[in-house]
Amino acid sequence: MKPTRFESAIALIDKKNSEDPNVYRVHGLDYPKELLYSLRMSRALFQFNPNASKALQIAARAQHICRWKIPRDEYPMDRVGYLKWRETLKKMHADMTAAILKQVGYDDEFINRITALITKKLIKKNEEAQILEDVVCLVFLDYYFEEFSEKHDSNKVIDILQKTWKKMSDRGRNEALKLQFSAKNLKLVKEAITP
Repeated sequence: MKPTRFESAIALIDKKNSEDPNVYRVHGLDYPKELLYSLRMSRALFQFNPNASKALQIAARAQHICRWKIPRDEYPMDRVGYLKWRETLKKMHADMTAAILKQVGYDDEFINRITALITKKLIKKNEEAQILEDVVCLVFLDYYFEEFSEKHDSNKVIDILQKTWKKMSDRGRNEALKLQFSAKNLKLVKEAITP
């Protein structure tokens, strides 16, 4: 049976992400880093919103498509450099995803909807954009926060937690509080979110 446009799009996104030369080891297995991230995004989306639209599913899967192609150190290591890097990445993720969607036969309206989600143009104004942002934050907190916390001092960790919290909806925050954190990090989370 011929795959659907949706299945073809997901397969092509996964193919691109499986080219990531950076490897992440989980349970003794090595995964291309961005492929693993995209699979985690899809899983977290289904847990958070089982009825997610096809557009939202694609945007979640393509969130970091080929992220390694624009390294952080190509930009100044300050806040302005970081923001410029993030904007450049978002545009690349959106453009690559749009090209894949065009290739499999999606129309411009659908492609533009996904581009708006990936470039985060409508957070807090659009339900799907907010769901996607909640899922991004939940994936960070669930899979990458402990590692991040080990590399930075408490003040930096609290600052990042507060910025993450600000981006999330009340529902996203409730889900975040159900995640398992180490005792040290749970203390930091509580400190960060206590007004």
